[in-house]
Amino acid sequence: MEKGKIEEVIEKQVLTVARAVEDKIDEEIAALERLDADDIEALRERRLQQMKKMAENRSRWISLGHSEYSEIPSEKDFFSVVKASERVVCHFYRENWPCKVMDKHLNLLAQQHIETRFVKINAEKSPFLAEKLKIIVLPTLALIKNAKVDDYVVGFDELGGTDDFSTEELEERLAKAQVISYEGESSFNHAKSSAKTTRNVRQSTRADSSDSDVYPLSKFWLMDDKLLSFIARTTAV
Repeated sequence: MEKGKIEEVIEKQVLTVARAVEDKIDEEIAALERLDADDIEALRERRLQQMKKMAENRSRWISLGHSEYSEIPSEKDFFSVVKASERVVCHFYRENWPCKVMDKHLNLLAQQHIETRFVKINAEKSPFLAEKLKIIVLPTLALIKNAKVDDYVVGFDELGGTDDFSTEELEERLAKAQVISYEGESSFNHAKSSAKTTRNVRQSTRADSSDSDVYPLSKFWLMDDKLLSFIARTTAV
């Protein structure tokens, strides 16, 4: 096809799309013009009720600890948390590098997604939960809806298999599981968030760790043999 004909086809397609958009806008304007005072008042009342409901939800969520990334002190408290909030992201962790990386991202997401409770619990101090939920690789995120574990994010495999994933990537994964509200446009800058988070965690970890505490970044850490043995003995009783 000659260049001139190709340009002509493209121009026609652009015009067709433009007309369709204009027609849609015209329809919406016409619909608004047909509204009478009662219709407008009904729309206004509906919007006010929606805003009131949102404010009530926000107040309730904050009272439950939403908007903050906090630690659950005991296994007993875990059950109280998941029963109180409809959506919970629980990080099963131990004191290692990968878990510190996850902490940084979850802290940011907790502030952004107030509709979901973000918490963490020490897996080594929670043998009953670790066995019941089959937590082996750390970090593991248990994605909980209506007091039931619906999905897991195990290690970083679904986040590129590396520690320099962005907060946005984790956000998209949680949205896929419908444990957060997400409309496709993240408030996080992909590159900036990734670089900043990794750099900050690396600096803080190296500052307060001995050489023996620094592990290869490509590996995730299984619970040690002592803990697994304890779990086995507990479940056998």
